[in-house]
Amino acid sequence: MQDQSPPRSAARFFRDFGINFEFLNMFGGAYNHLADVGTCLAIADQVGYDGDAAAFVAATTAAGDRQAAIGDEALAAGRRTSAREAYLQAANYTFAATMFVDEMGASDRFAPLWLRQQALFEQASALLDPPGELVRIPYEGTTLPGYFYAVDASGKQRPLLIFNNGSDGALPEAWNQGIAPALERGYNCLTFYGPGQGAALVQQQLYFRPDWEKVVTPVVDYALTRRETDPARIALMGVSQAGYWVPRALAFEDRVAAAIADPGVMDVAASWMVFLVPEVKALLDAGDKAAFDETLREAFAEEPALAGVLALRSRPYGFASPYDVFKAVQEYRLAGVVDRIRCPMFVADPEGEHFWPGQSQQLYDALRSPKVLVRFTAAEGADLHCEPKDPGLRAQRMFDWLDATLPGAG
Repeated sequence: MQDQSPPRSAARFFRDFGINFEFLNMFGGAYNHLADVGTCLAIADQVGYDGDAAAFVAATTAAGDRQAAIGDEALAAGRRTSAREAYLQAANYTFAATMFVDEMGASDRFAPLWLRQQALFEQASALLDPPGELVRIPYEGTTLPGYFYAVDASGKQRPLLIFNNGSDGALPEAWNQGIAPALERGYNCLTFYGPGQGAALVQQQLYFRPDWEKVVTPVVDYALTRRETDPARIALMGVSQAGYWVPRALAFEDRVAAAIADPGVMDVAASWMVFLVPEVKALLDAGDKAAFDETLREAFAEEPALAGVLALRSRPYGFASPYDVFKAVQEYRLAGVVDRIRCPMFVADPEGEHFWPGQSQQLYDALRSPKVLVRFTAAEGADLHCEPKDPGLRAQRMFDWLDATLPGAG
């Protein structure tokens, strides 16, 4: 019988692109102790190549529960390293599950699962040496949750990486993409949940805003209160949608000495408009809210998985109406402010970028500050959005640039 399967690709574990991409994010965490290769391959076998969101959620939550139990047992026995690594894995697998509960029609599971992965990561953080520190960053009459990770307990001034996660990222991704490589290279690291992100969304009901300088400036203010922070060596890294937020903030915040956007994002709405056929986009452009919302609801009835994807992406904006969300997203554009940036910038340009293709080049071209555009390719295993398969190469290029850019770093 002739083989009718798609051409072989070692990095294609699932037919569904979205599931495959999030699996690669989870799998890539093995580089920084967030996953075991064997566990990930077992999850892939359990889900199956044609598996759906429900199968993925079931397999990843089961793996997370198993690792959490290992962590509990190890901690009770005083085996801190084993416990920490088990909790790191448990958080990573559980976080992966949060990405697909909407798609399987179980949106009520999002908050409990998200809080569980957060608690698991905090258990791992408490077992670091020195432990990760939960901090509260003053912000417009309330606070934002932040997490400070130090190279050691000396209090010595060191370069600081402020890590700005993307629209739906959590601490496992922050660890893999920013915290772990920073600590290994002698950088302290401060990460945070801005409005619409993580705990600020789930626990505080704060929502996204386009003027992200109103978020980053309080974070820098807080960083400068810490004795470990060298004011001349503050770097800012933004991943995914923070490829918009970081440049936006830098147009108004001049205390950052070097910054990274991975990828560059000039217009967030571009990744949303692919959902819309021309006739529906015309309703949006015409301001016909009722017809736009009704048309999408009819489409979602026929494609519930698409409704789940939009529910996940819409939640941080705080609007019930699809029209209101799409209109809000159109405000997230760098045009008119990007030329104000004076900070040196590293712009990552991964091959196969599927959310904002071509926009890294657009950001690079628009910048008037010192800049580099760095390509990541499929040939080296570093393609796709935020280079999920090759965190080692990603970190080497980004931190080597920071070492060469920040005075006295490295």
